[in-house]
Amino acid sequence: MTNPPNVRPAPPSAPPHAPARPPMPPSAAQAGPPPARRAAWAETTERLRAAATTEPGRLRIIGAALALLVVAFGAVTAWEASDRFTAADDVVNRSQPLSVDAADIYRSLADADTAAASGFLAGAPEPADVQKTYRTDITTASGLLITAATHTDGASESGRQIATLNEGLPRYTGLIEQARAYNRQGLPLGGAYLRYANQLMTNELLPAAEKLYAAETDRLATDNDDARLWPFVSTALGALAFGGLFWAQRRNYLRTNRVFNHGLLAATAASTVLLLWLAAAQTVARSDLDNAQTHGQASLKVLNDARINSLKARANENLTLVARGAVLNEDNKDKYETDYNTGMDKLSVALGRAKELADNSDGRTPVNDAIASVSEWRGRHALASKADKTGDYKTALAKVIGTKDPAGESFRQEDSTGESFRQVDSSLKLAIELEQKEFDTYASDGLGALNGLAIGAGALALVAALGAILGIGRRLSEYR
Repeated sequence: MTNPPNVRPAPPSAPPHAPARPPMPPSAAQAGPPPARRAAWAETTERLRAAATTEPGRLRIIGAALALLVVAFGAVTAWEASDRFTAADDVVNRSQPLSVDAADIYRSLADADTAAASGFLAGAPEPADVQKTYRTDITTASGLLITAATHTDGASESGRQIATLNEGLPRYTGLIEQARAYNRQGLPLGGAYLRYANQLMTNELLPAAEKLYAAETDRLATDNDDARLWPFVSTALGALAFGGLFWAQRRNYLRTNRVFNHGLLAATAASTVLLLWLAAAQTVARSDLDNAQTHGQASLKVLNDARINSLKARANENLTLVARGAVLNEDNKDKYETDYNTGMDKLSVALGRAKELADNSDGRTPVNDAIASVSEWRGRHALASKADKTGDYKTALAKVIGTKDPAGESFRQEDSTGESFRQVDSSLKLAIELEQKEFDTYASDGLGALNGLAIGAGALALVAALGAILGIGRRLSEYR
């Protein structure tokens, strides 16, 4: 069957199961992208800006700012005051005592070496007083090394030098005992062992002790500088807090015609007290610590150097007679005689410097006595050296170490260099004790000036903050 002419075929119908597209809700069609969330800082800034347009809002902002400012002032002051107090306490109770111990370690070792040489020269048996001096010096040095080790980091310079001394001291005492054993048998090998012991002392132990003393002295200087450092941050915050409180009170007066706001007045008073306390305490502490450094520690260092040089000179003087020209230096001169003269020259220079640093007659008197004894020592040594060079060894020995008493227990020191040395040593010991007392007095006063400042800063800051809040709160209550 054919279709009728001029009739188009019908288009194919849609699939029977095609889903119908749902209409878009009007609200969704009209809505745009969700608004971006505002930052908390922006919201806070806008609220503060809105609050600042009203007097109550401005007062709240002023009160919060003043409270934060005085609390920051008190916190920073407490921190800086605590830091300065700790440094000053280290000066008084740690670094300076360790510096003194280091000097005593050096002195004990040098004196032990001197006593060992003196006993060797005296012959067998050694005088009991010389043996006692030697044993006391070794015991003192060992005990001080133990004390220093407990307060020192083993990895530090001081710790390394202490380890060197602890290792070398038993070797030294062993050599001395061997020297004594051979000396009792009348064998010349004893003199060789004594020289080996002296070389160990001179080349290893005393340099280590000197480095230990230098390290502890440097640590003392660092602690002293830390304690004297001015608290710039807390001073600036204190001035800022005082200025802010003054401005707030002036603003209150101009707006209300009221002269005083009790809360703000209390806050200003507390901040002023803390600022003045901080300035006064740090000024006094700096002054006292400066005096301790200038009049105490500087003199102590020079006097300790002088005492060390006197001990070195005495040891070399004794070894001159032990070696009897057997040990020469690079210039083919008697090494021990040359070292003696060098030590005496350094001793004279140190005593001249100590005399300049002595700031009163009490300090100058023992220094002058030591200078006179050094001059006498040089004269007596010249006589002993002359006798030795002419072959009169017995006379030279008597002029250096004196003579034994009939019982052989001690020396008679009249007109000997040993007597001059003891006078020098006793005068220097007295001078060191006087300077140590002066240092302790000044340093303790400096520490005391900082005492309680950290706790007081916290308490006064809380009072100031509370006063600022109550003062502003009083004004806010007038708007309710």
